[in-house]
Amino acid sequence: MSNKKNQVIVVSGASWGDEGKGKAVDFLSSKADIVVRFQGGNNAGHTVIVEGKKYKFHLIPSGVIQNKTIVIGNGVVIDPEVLFKEIEMLESEGFHPDLKVADTAHVIFPFHKLLDGLEEESKGKYAAGTTKRGIGPTYSDKASRYGIRVFDILNEKIFRPKFERLYELKLKMYKVLTDTHKAWEFNKEEIFNQYIEFGKRLKPYVIQTAYYLNKAIDEEKYVLFEGAQGALLGIDHGMYPYGTSSITWAGGVPGGAGVGPTRIDYVLGVIKAYTSRVGTGPVPTELDGDLAHQIREQGHEYGTTTGRPRRVGWIDLFNLKYTCMLNNYDGLTLTLLDALAGVETLKICTGYRLNGELLDSWPIHSELIEECVPEYIDMPGWAPKSAEEWTKIAEQGYGALPTEMKNYIQKIEEILGRKIVIISIGPDRKDTIIREEIW
Repeated sequence: MSNKKNQVIVVSGASWGDEGKGKAVDFLSSKADIVVRFQGGNNAGHTVIVEGKKYKFHLIPSGVIQNKTIVIGNGVVIDPEVLFKEIEMLESEGFHPDLKVADTAHVIFPFHKLLDGLEEESKGKYAAGTTKRGIGPTYSDKASRYGIRVFDILNEKIFRPKFERLYELKLKMYKVLTDTHKAWEFNKEEIFNQYIEFGKRLKPYVIQTAYYLNKAIDEEKYVLFEGAQGALLGIDHGMYPYGTSSITWAGGVPGGAGVGPTRIDYVLGVIKAYTSRVGTGPVPTELDGDLAHQIREQGHEYGTTTGRPRRVGWIDLFNLKYTCMLNNYDGLTLTLLDALAGVETLKICTGYRLNGELLDSWPIHSELIEECVPEYIDMPGWAPKSAEEWTKIAEQGYGALPTEMKNYIQKIEEILGRKIVIISIGPDRKDTIIREEIW
């Protein structure tokens, strides 16, 4: 066995996504050999800022900016067109990604995106607020065993019968979901030929990633797993149906990458200094009006993938206690503290009441959550500072933080029972304070 402190680390969003995982992964990637994406699709966006330069990713793991080997695991659903655009963007910036793509990852087709929107419209009040990127319908096909995997599009003879079956099924679904009789807009042969070409371009990257990753761990390589979205959006343990279609917590790594759970040494949760989310569903601590606008603007709370303004609210330690339990986090990263600057009094949600009764655990079901009333404690806020001042504080370390901010951090640690090991006080890689080395 390796004498390294931690060899395999998972970074997991602890809330509704958009917690700042991209920055955390980028920062930790400096000491990693391999960075792996294990679930989701291009409905999730990660933003990394280095020396003022902004990079946005939707499929490529954030570790690519550190010139690491990057892996897209079997639990990811892949839109080849999006993937190649990201590769081209990186190459134009002077990067040459050492990319490995799972041969068993499922593939998104153009009709999946159309059906995503039609299915959402048919759900009425139960619509999840999806990005309409075809993610859910592709995962549905995977579960129904109609799906087409990367391996399939590498071989025309294998691909042809599977594609024709899927195409005809989706055409039937389209007719059921629309009340119009407009022509089906997709040409079967055009799509087939387009994806055969995608297969040719993908072939140099395609491997059996589970074998590759286990062999790398046996060889004592440092491996970092990058989650997309957040634990509260997961298909099993999140707020169903107002979430996503994949396993978003750390438990998704064994299924989405083929690495056994006992090989994971450390699970890092990423939380934000306040709550934010994109999509529908109840958010008990949600804010509106001028204060919501202030936090949204200071935190640049607009979706990386869609550009949609995010809903914002006070930090909710009650649902974070639930995700800490679920993931059994070894430590936490706390981001966006700078976005709360100038708010005189901050509120921390410590629990929910349902029909007057204080609950023991986050109630999971949206119908219950929308009836809940949050319990708060108040904490004093901290004064605004310039970006340069925050960077200088980050260079000086934890002791240089405003006293009010340290009190806020300590209260979160006390209530969650987890240590905050990494603190982010600005968007750039350098605006980061490390309190505990986790590799």
